[in-house]
Amino acid sequence: MTKLPHILVVEDDREISGLVARYLRSNECRVTLTGDGREIDRLMDDNRIDLIVLDLMLPGEDGISLCRRLRANSQVPIIMLTGKTDEVDRILGLEMGADDYLSKPFNPRELLARIRAVLRRATVTTLSPSAGAARVFTFLGWRIDRVLRELRDPDGARIALTDAEFGLLQAFCERPGRILSRDQLLEVTQGRSAGLFERSIDVLVSRLRRKIEGDPHQPCLIKTVRSGGYMFTPTVDIA
Repeated sequence: MTKLPHILVVEDDREISGLVARYLRSNECRVTLTGDGREIDRLMDDNRIDLIVLDLMLPGEDGISLCRRLRANSQVPIIMLTGKTDEVDRILGLEMGADDYLSKPFNPRELLARIRAVLRRATVTTLSPSAGAARVFTFLGWRIDRVLRELRDPDGARIALTDAEFGLLQAFCERPGRILSRDQLLEVTQGRSAGLFERSIDVLVSRLRRKIEGDPHQPCLIKTVRSGGYMFTPTVDIA
């Protein structure tokens, strides 16, 4: 990256936030700290924020509520920190739009690896025609542009996707008609370094279905294959 990524750390534990800030700054990141979720809106308005590290347990408005509110207005990548071991809390954070999560206690090196992985997925990469890579996928009137990283519905309206949702849809469009296991989808969308668990793919699929299926409860585009995984059923045209 030509510019240092600007990371907003929302954490009310000063010892943890201080440790994270020192480590990230020593590894070529700009860091802004706040222990109060109410400061997020002002900081987002006044700064270009590339990624938010968001603690689940905060005074006042909690991390889940903040994540939901952020997702209503922004697609900035979010990594959620949680001190809880209950899988339900992790799943809830992902359902609210978080791109990744990390349980406390954690190694700052692992947090940095997660940040870099999420930022790589969020980076817009222009591919030359000679590379033989498709720029646009279309299916049933839908249009996904992998360079602009945008999805438009058959009426031409832009559908907001998180980076994780976009990566999943792109993976499906690249492999239509194939049964893809959760393990394979983790590999192609997150990479093993992301360390996400298989259940997170189910959460992402559920979120994506709500945005592209006529009836998310009776999906016809993304089919669940029992004991197999998922299959993207439409014919996909490539340009």
